Amino acid sequence: MAVKTCFVSLTLLTLVTFVIVAAVPAAAQTVYENGPINGNTDAWTFNFGFTPTDSFTLSGGNTTITGLSFGAWLYAGDTLTSAEVWITSEPLSGTFYFDQVVNFTASGCTINSYGYNVCDETGTFNGPTLNNGTYWITLQNGVVSSGDPVYWDENSGIGCHSPGCPSDATETGEGSIPSEAFTILGTASSSSTITTTTGTVPEPGSLILFASGFVGLTGVLRRKLF
Repeated sequence: MAVKTCFVSLTLLTLVTFVIVAAVPAAAQTVYENGPINGNTDAWTFNFGFTPTDSFTLSGGNTTITGLSFGAWLYAGDTLTSAEVWITSEPLSGTFYFDQVVNFTASGCTINSYGYNVCDETGTFNGPTLNNGTYWITLQNGVVSSGDPVYWDENSGIGCHSPGCPSDATETGEGSIPSEAFTILGTASSSSTITTTTGTVPEPGSLILFASGFVGLTGVLRRKLF
């Protein structure tokens, strides 16, 4: 009798443990990375109307995008608070799967040889579920309290390991550019549904006109940092 009671208790404990483990959501993981931050070559403005965009490839099955980390160059004393993030089917166009303002937190900041703070910026969000394929991630409208320009680190995809890397990249009014340092975070999903959010593709001419008005205010505000 005692043996039977012990067996039942052990079976119940195993079942409870299984339920607890099954209830824990899968942790976000890297689903695409374009290599580590370079920090000393160049960087591209992603505020004042400038919109660099990079491709990324998903190859591990249906994936829910849950976050983004990337390398940012900031003026001394500046802190990036947020940026608008797009995920689209084409560079700066096509189907908009995601279009939201995302809050970012900096870590691992260092001062580069040009005097900029180079930080790893990370933001999490409830992103779309996407099938295997190639998509585009865009940064724009970066916000710092000082109103200074903020830049996305250019690394040309050197040191990347994901299928489909290095990324292709482009910028409104500039055309093809070297790709940037970033990592897409996500979790595997059993859903085959692709979710989208509505976005408006800006007219390239209006972006250039908007940006050109700020170029006259400061000599350092350019698409490309150097």
